[in-house]
Formats: sequence, C-alpha cells, structure tokens
Amino acid sequence: MFSEYSLKKGLIVKAGSKFQNVKETPGRADTASGSRDCLICQEADTEDTAPPFPENETERRADLAAEDKETKSFLQVALRSLLSCPCQSVKMELSSTPARNLDKFIEDQLLPDTHFRKQVKLAINVICSFLKERCFRDASHPVRVSKVVKGGSSGKGTTLRGRSDADLVVFLSKLGSFQEQFDRRAEFIREIRRQLTACQSERGVQFEIQGSTWGNPRALSFMLRSPEIDEGVEFDVLPAFDALGQVPKSYRSDSLVHEHYRPDPQIYVELIQECKNLGKEGEFSTCFTELQRAFLKQRPTKLKSLIRLVKHWYQTCKEELGKPLPQQYALELLTVYAWEQGSKETVFDTAEGFQTVLELVMNYQQLLIYWTKYYDFENPVIGQYLRMQLKKPRPVILDPADPTGNVAAGDSRSWPRLAQQAKAWLSYQCFKDWYGFPVGSWEIQLPEESEDGWTCAIL
Repeated sequence: MFSEYSLKKGLIVKAGSKFQNVKETPGRADTASGSRDCLICQEADTEDTAPPFPENETERRADLAAEDKETKSFLQVALRSLLSCPCQSVKMELSSTPARNLDKFIEDQLLPDTHFRKQVKLAINVICSFLKERCFRDASHPVRVSKVVKGGSSGKGTTLRGRSDADLVVFLSKLGSFQEQFDRRAEFIREIRRQLTACQSERGVQFEIQGSTWGNPRALSFMLRSPEIDEGVEFDVLPAFDALGQVPKSYRSDSLVHEHYRPDPQIYVELIQECKNLGKEGEFSTCFTELQRAFLKQRPTKLKSLIRLVKHWYQTCKEELGKPLPQQYALELLTVYAWEQGSKETVFDTAEGFQTVLELVMNYQQLLIYWTKYYDFENPVIGQYLRMQLKKPRPVILDPADPTGNVAAGDSRSWPRLAQQAKAWLSYQCFKDWYGFPVGSWEIQLPEESEDGWTCAIL
C-alpha cells in the first residue's frame, strides 16, 4: 500500500524529514463534476522543509517518535482519500470521460460481459419454455402459442451491462384481431400469472410478480430468480395478435426478419382503422416487435454501441430529473437518424455522434422523422394517414414498424427538460478534444416547413 501510494503521487518519504501538519478536511465541491477534491487530486501547497534537529538527545528521540506517528497518520489520510478519489475510481463517470476515451468507456462500462449475457439468455430460455410448453396446456379452450419474440434491448442487441430486463411478446392463436387483443389481453395475463405461481413450486424457481393498478394492462411484469442465475432478471410478458404471421427470415439469422421484407399494406390499413376506432394510436406496437427489433439489430456494431452510450446518458438524466422525460425508444431512433443523416460509416468518431444526438435533442421542436422501410405513401389509406401524422406538433418521430406510433409524443414538459440537460452536458469533458476544444458534430440539415405545411426526412 505504501509503495503504491508513493508511485501514484510521486512521493519519496525520507527518514528524518518532517511532514507539515496535514488534517483530514472535507473536500471542496468541484463545480464541473460535482465530485470532491482529495489530497491526491490536489497539488501540495505546503513547504517541504523540516525544522532543525533539537540539540537534546531525549528531545530528538521524542521528536522522531512524534514524526513517525504523524507520518503514519498522514499516509492513512492519503490512502483513504485515494480509495474515495473520483479520478482513481474503478468506474469513471461519463461526464468526466475524455472524448477520446468514449469507445473504451463503452467497452469497459456498458457492454454486457459474457457471463451476464449467458445469465440473461438462460433466464429467457426458462420463460420461453414455460410459455410455449406449460402455460396454456390446461386451459379450458385450446390456446396455441404461435411464437414468442424477444423484444426490448435484449432483442435489439443494445442491452446495457447490469440492466437485466427482457420483453417477451407472446403471439396467441386465440387473439385473431387487433380488437381481440385489446379486449382479451387481461384475460391471458391473468392466466399467465396463475400458471407462474403454480410453476415456481415445481421447478424451484421464484417469481416476484408486480401488481398492476390498470384494469386492462398491456403486460405482466415480474422478476425471475433461480439457483442457476446469479441475479434476478426482470421480465415484461405481453400477449399479442399475430398480425404479421410467419415472416421470411434473414439468411444471416433465423431469429431476424429478412432485410427486404415489407408487410402487406392491408395489415397497416386495418391497424389504422382499429386505432382510429379505439382512439388509441400506438396501442398495438407489440404486434410489430419483430420489425422493431430487426430495424435496430441489423445495424452496424459501432452504431449499436453509440445507442448504448445515448441510453446510458438518458438513464443518468432520468436518475437526476425523474419523470416526465421522452421515451427511451425515441432516443434510440434519434441516434439511428443522426447516423443515417450525418455519417452512414461503420467506423466513426463516437464523440461526434454523441454530440450530434444531444444537439438534435436541443432542437426537438424541429424534429419530423419517419422511415419508409416497412410502409410508405403508395397505399392511399396509409398515405393520407401519414400526412395527417406529419402535420402534428413537433417533435414527431414515427415508429418505423408502426405508423400509428409517434414515439416522441407525451408530456409537453419532457423534451424541454431533456434539452436543458443536453445543453449543460455539451460543456463536459466527454465532448472535448485533446486541446479542450469542442469535438464538433455531424452536419445534419433539419427539416423546415414547406408550402403544404410539412416536410420530413424520408429514410
């Protein structure tokens, strides 16, 4: 410990030298990072001089003993400061990470490690097996699970380390339309809950089921614990109507939709009509989970790393601000938009991409974004509906898989609050180059109003 401290600080402790009187005092607040200065972070402002030795031998020995005690006290203070010092922390804060080190920050702090991925995969397999083989076998009327699709961050390949959650969408044969999904999903959620309770006594697993105060919940939320899994894994299970049916799979992976697949437009026509009837836009986005997941999963690895970084930033803001904030999914799509408009390269400067996303957040009142990968204006019903969507107050970010879902909508206070945070963050170290100058951002032309009242980014 002594030699480690000496090397870190560059100190050479000499026998017979006397330290100045150093007391442990509370660190002063650092206005940039909110951290505290410690003895190791500060330059010593004391004189490195020792008083002359006393002439009396007894006094000299007493003085040496006192000096030895003072030296040990100083080292104890210094080592305690070292252990609590922000600059020596094992986990570096994003705000104080230099821009040049963001890729390493993502690798060290955000990417799930192999053990974590295996644990989550094992937990997902347990639940998928339960849903397919056990859950509805004793139902009074035959219920077939046509497929179980992994959604959320786990399905999209953008999971953050330490955030063990998974969305599982259960497509059921008894749900034959969007209307039936809305009317009967609570019934199936109750059955899943009942079977989970019965299953835990048989398989030695434990389910901590969260209650819902909503009379017609969209999902059943619970925590899975098992002797084979180190930490609990949070699940949201969502019953859904299989609107897409069996979609063609990618040649790269049997679990992904073929990259050139486009649903029958009639599916979206029925979706639009049902959402209008219910007055609930975006209500059935779970039916298109396979498309949502493929839209992000098939992206370049580095872009998904940038998405992780933006999600980590969002979670940091959420911890500080609380609600309301925009949907996290909106930030994920905004990151994709930034990359498509400003880079499109598989290798790019992470700090520039990060700054571009935050600048887009600051300019939220100009955001008008949609994609034409799975739907477009060709069908008259869909085209008319899209024009109506794009005339709504900004920000507008349409779900690429569901034209009825504006993922940027919500509480009017959410975007201004996040934009204020984004503005403050641009002064932090993570956006500064070697010389302390801003790293800059990608050049993106934000849409402007046109004669017919709307203009947007067609991607």
